Amino acid sequence: MRLNRAGEYAVRCVMHLAKNGNGSVISRREVAEAMEIPEPFLAKIARQLTLAGILDVTQGSRGGYRLAKDPGELTLLDVVEAMMGEIFLNDCVCQPKICKRSPTCPAHRVWKKANQQLRDTLKSATFSQISR
Repeated sequence: MRLNRAGEYAVRCVMHLAKNGNGSVISRREVAEAMEIPEPFLAKIARQLTLAGILDVTQGSRGGYRLAKDPGELTLLDVVEAMMGEIFLNDCVCQPKICKRSPTCPAHRVWKKANQQLRDTLKSATFSQISR
């Protein structure tokens, strides 16, 4: 698994809002400039984060973004999976039935453990912690 550009930009966007928003609306331009995200790309990312319930978007001349969740309850896992879907290291972890060897395969157990450790690490990192 490799975090793609949209995932990286989504994390940057949410970090900026967590650090600077305090529940208020921050303009798209400010987020884009502060976090070095192209504005058109930020708009696309914001749509996905809004659908996932992470952002609220306000339209108009005083519009922009604000977090829909408390930064202390919002995790890196939430944002990454909102952009990329469920994280998994390989197909046998996500869909063990595709490989008939999964129940007895020693490597499968390692992949499954590593996958869970990655998810746990991302889930334990809240945006209030990482945006300090």
